[in-house]
Amino acid sequence: MLDRAMLCPLPANEAQRLRAVHSYEILDTPPEVDFDTLTRVAAQAFKTPAAVIGLMDSDRLWFKSQLGLGVPQLDRQIAFCTHAIMRPDEPLVVEDLRLDGRFQGNPLVSQAPYLCFYAGAPIIDRHGHALGTIAVVDTQPRTFSDAQRALLRDLSTLVIAALESRHRANLLGHLAMTDHLTGLANRAQFERTLNSEIAYARRTGEPFTVFYMDLDDFKGVNDTLGHAAGDEVLCEIARRMTGQVRAEDLLARLGGDEFGVFMRPSVEDSAESLVKRIIEVVSAPITLSTGDMVSIGISIGIATYTDALDTMAALLAQADRALYEAKRKK
Repeated sequence: MLDRAMLCPLPANEAQRLRAVHSYEILDTPPEVDFDTLTRVAAQAFKTPAAVIGLMDSDRLWFKSQLGLGVPQLDRQIAFCTHAIMRPDEPLVVEDLRLDGRFQGNPLVSQAPYLCFYAGAPIIDRHGHALGTIAVVDTQPRTFSDAQRALLRDLSTLVIAALESRHRANLLGHLAMTDHLTGLANRAQFERTLNSEIAYARRTGEPFTVFYMDLDDFKGVNDTLGHAAGDEVLCEIARRMTGQVRAEDLLARLGGDEFGVFMRPSVEDSAESLVKRIIEVVSAPITLSTGDMVSIGISIGIATYTDALDTMAALLAQADRALYEAKRKK
């Protein structure tokens, strides 16, 4: 029986390589046209029945795009690309897998689909990490010229360019939906979520609750201690409230000292329970980096989706009225 290390060799920088793969946040995402186009180009350029763009995870080769194989991933131990990423500087070409000691017993070779040929070029990020490969395979042995090797390398360059472009677009999208001071979702993200959840609630009848929140006496902090102190207070309040909401809730800074929450109440966590917790943590004194201590409060208005409150405007108006009433009673 072959040694596991021989079946599945690991690059010396495996820990860093895996972090690089995961940083692209692409594993298990749906097909995308940029990658599917490159896979088709590879299969057509080399006239092979199958081509893949695979990213090497800790225990699997996951296909961002595949043509002709019909599976979403392979066990890392049997993936030819496991060996390809060991030499990031050049493609791995095996003209007849049946004659190569590394692959003779591989089930992809000895069993269906009975592969005989493999050529894979590592996908290299700007730090030199081999994220995976773009590869072509065939059920017949074949030769592979230097020009074809160069073309496969060029295609791997196009794959990393597509990965980088996708990553930048995701980062920009995240920044556009994030409050730069607190790191919370911003108003745009909050309203986008509400619109999506309203559409879902209309289909399913499942209700949800919206909080509109406004800090009490916050203006006094800015007036007496300055805007830097005010910013510090906002960040601390955001941190405290983040600790009270669930992962499935959305906490947002809507602007100034206004915050919002979207939540779907449950038996374990009601809107009233969350209100109580938020008021408690926000009301605790805050010690600033200057040594100054401030105490502020928070007023909260609640609105729950119903057939009568089935638009974002109606929900937010109701929450705003409830917020005004909460402030009036103080």
